[in-house]
Amino acid sequence: MPSTGIVKYHVKLKFEVDGLVEKADIIGAIFGQTEGLLGPEMNLNELQKVSKVGRIEVNVETKGSMAKGDALIPMSTDISTAALIAAAIESIDKVGPFQAKFNLMGIDDIRAIKKKVIVDRAKKIVQDWATKTISEGEEMLKDVYDASKPGKLTSFGKAQLACGTGVFDSDWIILVEGRADVINLLRAGFDNAIAIEGARIDETVTKLTEGKRVVAFLDGDRAGDLILKELHGLVKIDKVLRAPTGREVEECTPIEIAEILKDALSAEAPSAQPVHAHHDRERDRRHSRRDREREPREEYRASPPQLHEPAPVPVSMSVSMPAQPSKEVIAEDRPEILTAIRDVYPQINETLEAVILDGSLNKLLKVQVSEVIKRLDSAEGGKLLVIDGIVTQRLVDAADKAGIEYIVGHRTTELKKPGDIRVRTFGDIGISN
Repeated sequence: MPSTGIVKYHVKLKFEVDGLVEKADIIGAIFGQTEGLLGPEMNLNELQKVSKVGRIEVNVETKGSMAKGDALIPMSTDISTAALIAAAIESIDKVGPFQAKFNLMGIDDIRAIKKKVIVDRAKKIVQDWATKTISEGEEMLKDVYDASKPGKLTSFGKAQLACGTGVFDSDWIILVEGRADVINLLRAGFDNAIAIEGARIDETVTKLTEGKRVVAFLDGDRAGDLILKELHGLVKIDKVLRAPTGREVEECTPIEIAEILKDALSAEAPSAQPVHAHHDRERDRRHSRRDREREPREEYRASPPQLHEPAPVPVSMSVSMPAQPSKEVIAEDRPEILTAIRDVYPQINETLEAVILDGSLNKLLKVQVSEVIKRLDSAEGGKLLVIDGIVTQRLVDAADKAGIEYIVGHRTTELKKPGDIRVRTFGDIGISN
């Protein structure tokens, strides 16, 4: 079709011919037997000259003494003209000496298809932007991250400890508590972290750290204090860094991680003293790391890190839910719920998405973690929420208000249990550590 034409419609037809014919025969019949039917201004030859009809595409298959196939005619006329041309072609009853039958399969509005493609692409662009652009500072960090092409998540040793690929050739190692911490550091551009997976240090970690500078980056809670004591007896630590008091490493944003670790990047490594990062954000807003990365945020201001000992955090309170419910508690859950969770887990793991199921365990909604609180009200009938993130008090309150009866995620913060809502972790159910 000449470059001046803009295709608006695709007229699609199928045909059957009681004889052996070729493409040229079909095209000749379409042009020849419609000529003069609708007036000279609607002859296909004339419409092609003024770029109203494009090149006709024909496919022919022969079987025995029959020929079948389809034809596609691109048109830039109005829909009425396209319909008249289609009706004229349907009136063709012969191709050469053979009986023939043409039927219209449909007229596609190419502009509508293009609009959908454009809208879908625009949604993807906005989604990517919302995911990757957190703040100006974090965007600059992302640029550096992309330029340096950091490693990916892998595992190390007999215990298959989660780590970044940089641990194998880096001259310094970051020890963190769990797999989610390693993933968060990777997103912040640090690929030399390894998870110690609890207070018992795997012997392969001690071998990995031999002859290297070691930085311990631990949660700012009591569990982090206990792990630090264990580490001091097994690994020579050059520097101890802590998440802000009451926060976990996996909850920190990339900009917070960069701020905390910048001291470890210095050539001079002072004796191991805990370093806590303090920020002007409200301390009671302990969202999961994924919520922080995905949700619209207020302006972020970070104050310089200060040296002091972390305030101890109580291991449990009478109003707090246990971190790991007993087997007896898990046994109270309906088997079909546990099965549904196991089915959903691989669909959302490491996607930063959440799924809401109804009382019959049918999927109602799949959304980004940052959108789940806003979308709970639209998931009418939702009973089960499975989230690739941390179950926070804010999420539990919103879910309870929306009628959700059961929530499961990777980890939980210290929760005050509202109503009869049940909160579990994938580890409780035996899906992951």
